[in-house]
Amino acid sequence: MLSTSVINNTAFHPSTFILLGIPGMQDQHVWAAIPFCSMYILALVGNGTILYIVMTNRTLHEPMYLFLCLLSITDLVLCSTTLPKMLTIFWFRSHIISYHGCLTQMFFVHTIFATESAVLLAMAFDRYVAICHPLHYTSILNATVIGKIGLACVVRGLLFVFPFVILIKRLPFCGHHIIPHTYCEHMGIAKLACASIKPNTIYGLTVALSVTGMDVVLITTSYGLILRAVLRLPSKDAQFRAFSTCGAHICVILVFYVPAFFSFFTHRFGHQVPPHVHIVLANLYLLVPPVLNPLVYGINTKQIRLRIFGFFMGRR
Repeated sequence: MLSTSVINNTAFHPSTFILLGIPGMQDQHVWAAIPFCSMYILALVGNGTILYIVMTNRTLHEPMYLFLCLLSITDLVLCSTTLPKMLTIFWFRSHIISYHGCLTQMFFVHTIFATESAVLLAMAFDRYVAICHPLHYTSILNATVIGKIGLACVVRGLLFVFPFVILIKRLPFCGHHIIPHTYCEHMGIAKLACASIKPNTIYGLTVALSVTGMDVVLITTSYGLILRAVLRLPSKDAQFRAFSTCGAHICVILVFYVPAFFSFFTHRFGHQVPPHVHIVLANLYLLVPPVLNPLVYGINTKQIRLRIFGFFMGRR
């Protein structure tokens, strides 16, 4: 009886999972790690620089730049939840991850992704208020309101993602424990179960459509209202200045959502796409935004660009 009980408990809650890495490219893992590591370093340096410049310059303590700090923090956490473990897989063949470690990584990956989506929505609202209600901008988006918005972004992610943990913990795992991925994500773990994962699938799609999908709809609505307001401005110069303040944010939105949705839909409907392409895309949509966001704001935002230039010139 004791032996059977131990076997059943082990089957229900495995002690470890094995992260395979990129399927079909195990021989190239050492070399594949180089560009991923380079991008991770760029993400750390870029977002760290943005945070330092904004926090040390009181003239940049405005809503737009405070939201940019929130974006940089989420970017840093997002790429740091997956890249270190992925690099240990590629370089040190450390494929084993504990059951609870896997659930923790899954929780943070999905929570931070949902949080970043909410931050982008908040930034779209910031641009809407700045352009459509400029006289009330500082009164509407004061430091207290920004703090509450940031807290709401995090809490929303926690509330929607925590059920993922419950849905995974109810599943029995009586087969192999090999995850053909570089990190733990909800459906990748659920597919290993030897029970119905229909609730996982339904809830996963519901969250994707109701959270990320709704964010996209609201962001699009915000920019539709912004476009209408800008086109009503009397001079071309005023229209250009208004559009230029939104240019960086639009680029960041595209960098975040296009790879994410491409990966999401190819994973579910692109059955002819090779597995290694799925995994590479899944890594890129978590890594590309943290790399490009600081570059986009550094190039397109004059105040950030001048201070970055002054920062590096001053060090010389």
